Amino acid sequence: MRSKLVKSTLLFCIMPVLLPQLGSYNYVPETKENLNWADLVTVDLGLYKTEEGKKQLAQTLIKAVREEGFFYVKNFNISQERVDRQFSLGKQFYELPLGEKEKFTPDGLDQGKFNGYVPAGRRFINNEAGIRDRTEMYNIPKFNGDFLHDHPEVIQKNLPEIEEFARSLHTEVLDPLFVLLAIALELPEDHLTKIHQYPRKSEDHLRYMKYSKFTPEENEKLTNWSSGHTDLGSFTLLFRQPVAALQIRYHTTNEWKWVKPQDATLTVNACDALQFLTAGYVKSTVHRVTVPPHDQQHVDRLGLLYFSRPHNDEVLSTIKESPVLQREGYTQNDFERSENAVPTMEGKLIKSLLIV
Repeated sequence: MRSKLVKSTLLFCIMPVLLPQLGSYNYVPETKENLNWADLVTVDLGLYKTEEGKKQLAQTLIKAVREEGFFYVKNFNISQERVDRQFSLGKQFYELPLGEKEKFTPDGLDQGKFNGYVPAGRRFINNEAGIRDRTEMYNIPKFNGDFLHDHPEVIQKNLPEIEEFARSLHTEVLDPLFVLLAIALELPEDHLTKIHQYPRKSEDHLRYMKYSKFTPEENEKLTNWSSGHTDLGSFTLLFRQPVAALQIRYHTTNEWKWVKPQDATLTVNACDALQFLTAGYVKSTVHRVTVPPHDQQHVDRLGLLYFSRPHNDEVLSTIKESPVLQREGYTQNDFERSENAVPTMEGKLIKSLLIV
């Protein structure tokens, strides 16, 4: 690559960065179809400021991650304007010519390297019809000095704003969620934040994700083409976008239900690392992206996500210190019951990526 290699050593500061003009971002209308929507609880972080509010939210959160695994978060102190600007950046990136985007595809993509541009078409989603996926990703790692990374100009010139946004997701969303989960598990409030520190090396990343539309004929062949998956980390944050395509599989009935976009919220799901750390007390829910309803199949779907993961060197053993897990009998996870060594987060991640 001829673009300049940049190692991020920016010092994060509370002062807001200067914001260049990005243009507007227009969301498509929501579907009018009557879908089988999931009934998810909402964690209102506006209640987080008081001890009583924390206790109430901790019970709301533990119910969500024990039952559906997905929930909404609102009042997380990040303005819609800042979110819209991130969608605008994602839109501008995907408007680049394919050849320009491919300059930022990481070497070793098939060996688990995923920071940078991941092109569409890497796998068949319907072998008989010869239809490949149309999902593109651009992953931006932590801004903590651990990752050598270069970017196209539209990303590079906006890196200070992107860094501020990513760090805000830690302070305003993830840290409170980890505190609430610790309270629910009767642990010290900092037990989980200590293994999710921003300065420490982990595979957290911000993602701009694009699902390009299929033709009506292709959509007929792709209904429910995905069997679903779980996420590798701790929490995944999904910002609201109105194209209905996300479905979750209920733990109790195995029924697939749609996740409804809610105004001014994040959709959040618990992931594999939390399931391992709690020996299955917290559920990592199977979910999938499927064909949108008919009135939204004519548009592309742009996603903005953040993936949180424990430190790379964190061993995925059950948290023995939790009185709740001890009382409820959640004392061994799948690794501990096997004859194999319990992996670190990095070891589990690398193995999973290589299998894929």
